[in-house]
Amino acid sequence: MPIDLSTIYNSFGKIDINLKIVFFLTFLTFIPFFLIATTCFTRIVIVLSLLRQAMGVPQVPPTPVIISLSLFLTLFTMKPVIDDIEKNALTPYLEKKIDDVEFIKRSIKPLKKFMLRNTRKDDLALFLSIANIKLKTVTPDTVPMLVLIPAYMISEIRTALEIVFLIYLPFFVIDVIVATILMAMGMMMIPPMMISLPFKILLLVLSNGLEYLIRALIETYK
Repeated sequence: MPIDLSTIYNSFGKIDINLKIVFFLTFLTFIPFFLIATTCFTRIVIVLSLLRQAMGVPQVPPTPVIISLSLFLTLFTMKPVIDDIEKNALTPYLEKKIDDVEFIKRSIKPLKKFMLRNTRKDDLALFLSIANIKLKTVTPDTVPMLVLIPAYMISEIRTALEIVFLIYLPFFVIDVIVATILMAMGMMMIPPMMISLPFKILLLVLSNGLEYLIRALIETYK
């Protein structure tokens, strides 16, 4: 049975203050990975990155723009969770009403609720079976974080690929139509991508495709 994070932070309160500082500084290096694993960043960045591939311009928008947009969309989507952590964990901790262990517990619980709501049951069941864990009820208190994180990430990747498949369809149709027309005209030396790219951009702009995509990405979260 895997060690849950509760085992770690229950022992955290017994550690000397100097070791706590060392552990805290070490934890700071893992924060980017933790944010990727426990938020909606994974789904958003995959969809936006593959949107470039569907349009046929893998360098536009540039990767820093994609990462920045994904990050701020993640902050926007995760705002209810962030507010919950601030209200019930950070504020009492800064006011010295709770200790380190209670702060960690209260901070992790809203994240686990969010992840459970957006994790497919079959993905969670897969990792529970691999870890040989049997639960009577699936709640934030009973599901180990080390089991929930991979199940959540697999669910995010699957959902992102489903969204990307739907995005690819209209662009694929444009490519096929342009290629067919060029072949019928005997213009086989002209790359179809050169002709289809302006039509793809026009389709995305006239249909407000980016706005609908962003709205759909945010509203897919429960």
